[in-house]
Amino acid sequence: MLKKFTLKNYKNFKDEISIDFENIAGYQFSTDCITDGTISKMLIYGRNATGKTNLGKALIDLYTIVSGGRRYTDTGIFLNADSTDETAIFSYEFRFDNNELVYRYARFSNQELRDEELLIDGKQIYRCDFEHNQFDVKNLEYINAETASTDRYFQSVETGDSEELQEPRLPFLRWLINNVALSRDSILIKLANYARRMLMIKAGDAMLRIPGRMNDGFYELLEDSDQLKFLENFLNEMGIECRLILKKLPDGQRELYFWHEKLVPFYETASSGTLALVDLYRRLIPKSRVPSFLYLDEFDAFYHYEMAEKVISFFKKRFSECQIIMTSHNTNLMTNRFMRPDCLFILSGEGTLTALCNATERELREGHNLEKMYISGEFDKYE
Repeated sequence: MLKKFTLKNYKNFKDEISIDFENIAGYQFSTDCITDGTISKMLIYGRNATGKTNLGKALIDLYTIVSGGRRYTDTGIFLNADSTDETAIFSYEFRFDNNELVYRYARFSNQELRDEELLIDGKQIYRCDFEHNQFDVKNLEYINAETASTDRYFQSVETGDSEELQEPRLPFLRWLINNVALSRDSILIKLANYARRMLMIKAGDAMLRIPGRMNDGFYELLEDSDQLKFLENFLNEMGIECRLILKKLPDGQRELYFWHEKLVPFYETASSGTLALVDLYRRLIPKSRVPSFLYLDEFDAFYHYEMAEKVISFFKKRFSECQIIMTSHNTNLMTNRFMRPDCLFILSGEGTLTALCNATERELREGHNLEKMYISGEFDKYE
């Protein structure tokens, strides 16, 4: 699991900001927010423009490093606008079984790496300084990769330099994972499996999605009557009482309907909250691989507060071991019934992230009304 994430000089975050998932306070309630001594369910509050979305983009950057996919490639401003530093710094600390892994890298941009470094159990496995073409890979035997043809990788990096980086440098970590015959229990395989299952979902994206051909795969899944029933039960469990039916149209296209005396087209009539909920379901539930990490940005933007509570309960039950960070403005969720003070955080405009249990001199207990304390200004100093 991810133990700690540290970021510096990226977008909103000029100064270093860290999320320490192992910094727990030992509360004896809402224990389903903790897995193996690590925070697995976290809720972040923050005023508009404090960087909640950008924090998610930074966390998910590891997916891009390992997979090379463009799903989360950010084309906006990359470095902090008030900083003179030339790179953004990313650091991920993991625990896999009895091993500790640290992966750090610096980026000039969302495409260009300055350097990267891998440590396992405190031992430096390699360090690549792309800016000065200096590579220290003398400890690859520690991960049983000493036979790797690293000269081929270095040659490709030098070729990229001569061509003025027409193609982004391939991270050495990705090259190792893809070009070395690692054992199934290799710590690098465990890292790759975690990184490739990282996912970020922003609630507002559902409103930008156009039903139709993009849903063909989802509709194909729903042709299985059991899968359609699962979706219907999910909506009912979230408080949306409905019956669903999938029909095939004369032109061969499929269409989802609410089932009444007269069929009602689903995507044309469903509320914003229902559409957001189905989009969340479509992107998560039918997947064969359970996510390792989820960043749900403004996940409840279109939900009634009771539905938001049900969604949290659902995620805690369905994805018990998945590390989930949710962002919200809904103070109804700031309660010990669902979360706990060491899993509720405030992100300030200055780029600091503070757990509620550390944002007050009081000793927060299960009976405290956290929402009332928040609204009354108890935590204002940390906003």
